Amino acid sequence: MSSHAFLTWSTCIIFGFLLGGIMFSQLIPKLLLQVDICEVGGDHNPGAGNVFAVCGPFWGLLCLSFDISKGFFPIFIAQRLVNTNQLLFAAVLAAPVLGHAVAPFNRFKGGKCISTAFGELLALYPLTHIVLLLAGTYILLSTILKIQLTRQRSIVAFSIFGILSVIVLLRESQPAIALGCFSIALIAIMKHSKYFAYIPSHDADMELSDSPIQV
Repeated sequence: MSSHAFLTWSTCIIFGFLLGGIMFSQLIPKLLLQVDICEVGGDHNPGAGNVFAVCGPFWGLLCLSFDISKGFFPIFIAQRLVNTNQLLFAAVLAAPVLGHAVAPFNRFKGGKCISTAFGELLALYPLTHIVLLLAGTYILLSTILKIQLTRQRSIVAFSIFGILSVIVLLRESQPAIALGCFSIALIAIMKHSKYFAYIPSHDADMELSDSPIQV
């Protein structure tokens, strides 16, 4: 690999990770509304779901758009700079979601990765339609199978997506994207499992109702 190629790949990965690590759904309400959603939100998650619940739909949609965008733009840009068929592209795909999960600028208290993952998969369209698989899985688990507890729903959704995306993408001869999607799913599953394991019981009960948006 040439020094120029190394620099390009490194920049794409680091840029995605750092942008993913900016917790817009916590920063925007704190800066503009003086509300810390991690303090008042039911599960203390720095994601758009708590912004919807605490600050209303306008602010929720605004923060959701930022969380989707920080997944979308690093991948949208990277596709124009690097070869998506190289396995290193899997690291480019994993970087924004990992940044969101790890949150280096928020004392390593990250979010649940859903909106950022969707943003990344949207950026891959029409190279692959794999975003429809994750969306369809969530719809199936929300409407027909009706897994009510949102963390369990997300763990199941990303588990299904992780397995099926590899099968679909390998059949499409896109192993790098397959590995990237599997990595995204694994990070999301681990993040949701951590939240599910440590959330206080009274907060867990709150999710049995209904919050349709958990990001």
